[in-house]
Amino acid sequence: MRTCRASATSPPPLSADEALLQALLAELSAAPDGVSLPKLCKRLGIRMSVLLRTLAYLGDERIGDAHGPGWVRTVEDGERTLAQLTRAGRAVAASLDELRPDA
Repeated sequence: MRTCRASATSPPPLSADEALLQALLAELSAAPDGVSLPKLCKRLGIRMSVLLRTLAYLGDERIGDAHGPGWVRTVEDGERTLAQLTRAGRAVAASLDELRPDA
């Protein structure tokens, strides 16, 4: 069976709210050590279920026949779960910053 894997700079092979993806990448790029999931929900104005689906979409897990792009990961920090950008995610976030007309 053939699988699809996104490169570090290509969009994931699935669909998601582009504005949410950009906002999430921006939040995570501002916090290299990661952001707790509840804090991300509050900052982005979304429910935890939406955040978890979006993190799964941007992570490296397999969803159906496709692997995610591997832009984010979650890590346990004591009792908290943090979301962090991977090296590939930081590259994508930086390229999005360069494309923004107000940057």
